[in-house]
Amino acid sequence: MRRAHCPATTNVVRAVSLQNIAPFRGQSTGKASTRFRPRTPFQSSEMRITQEQFHLSHISNPQRIFRIDRPLAISYGDAQQMGASGESLKGKTLFITGASRGIGKAIALRAAKDGANIVIAAKTADPHPKLPGTIYTAKEQIEAAGGKALACIVDVRMEEQIKAAVDEAVRSFGGIDILVNNASAISLTGTVETPLKRFDLMHGINTRGTFACSQACIPHLAKAAQSGNAHILNISPPLSMEAKWFAPHVAYTMAKFGMSLCVLGMQEELRPQRIAVNALWPKTLIATAAVQNLLGGDATVQGSRKPDIMADAAHWILTRKSSDFSGNFAIDEDILRKAGVNDFAHYATTPGMTDSELIPDFFL
Repeated sequence: MRRAHCPATTNVVRAVSLQNIAPFRGQSTGKASTRFRPRTPFQSSEMRITQEQFHLSHISNPQRIFRIDRPLAISYGDAQQMGASGESLKGKTLFITGASRGIGKAIALRAAKDGANIVIAAKTADPHPKLPGTIYTAKEQIEAAGGKALACIVDVRMEEQIKAAVDEAVRSFGGIDILVNNASAISLTGTVETPLKRFDLMHGINTRGTFACSQACIPHLAKAAQSGNAHILNISPPLSMEAKWFAPHVAYTMAKFGMSLCVLGMQEELRPQRIAVNALWPKTLIATAAVQNLLGGDATVQGSRKPDIMADAAHWILTRKSSDFSGNFAIDEDILRKAGVNDFAHYATTPGMTDSELIPDFFL
């Protein structure tokens, strides 16, 4: 088997849900209703409840609610009572795809502050003219923040590269506790304007890459879950089956929702092994290279938040007990509010910009 390119260094290198809803049917209040489909795919009946009637007492498991028509605020229960695994990722090994920049790197740096081991699984080894950072610059920053890092050149479309990086991670750190599927490709083009090469790229990285990395890591996550907590976290949106999210960019939405469908299925599949599977998505646009280059340049970045908000929300999720928090399509701001954060001003890229002035993200 070909090994991933992981250069040796002196610093070794190591919400919405998916389960059944209790049989509650409230009285009509005249308010706009939200539909929920039962977990069983062959069940044809639908349940309709209004937002006003949506209370934890009506749900068999308050951690898991699956919305189908449009996003509804996800209830994660009492953040103070939600089981935590120690509030630290010290000594944990995180395999993060696309961690050379943006949200992936921010999640890595937040975990590094705890003393975590980070596997940087990304393609960029040489500086790119338009994209800042490489796996090696990310490695330096992670180590400076207090973590250990293993830099691996990985194209998530290549099964051999994924397996080689996973093997190297296990050799270096003894196992894998957490997988963050962050790598993603985007093209906001219509059906006719999307070349099949671009279609294949998005589906190969977003959906297939997420599935392939999960497949390779699950045996090691299962071992980690036997004595601790194991998590898969996909950076993907809640499943909202509204035409407006598909019509402008069918191919991208299909590819991105493919990552979310992995959450929908795997959270139930892996529940017996106590591997948590969740999705995390930003409420606003996040200042990343993709936003800078593809979504409007400086003006769009100025209306965005820093990747740090996603990193802090991911940290909260990844420090939950995997048996208590799984199957959620979480939103960064909602998660942090449940964790007790009320002031989000420091996350804005433009000082003084109010929350209402920020640009909302897709799919919400």
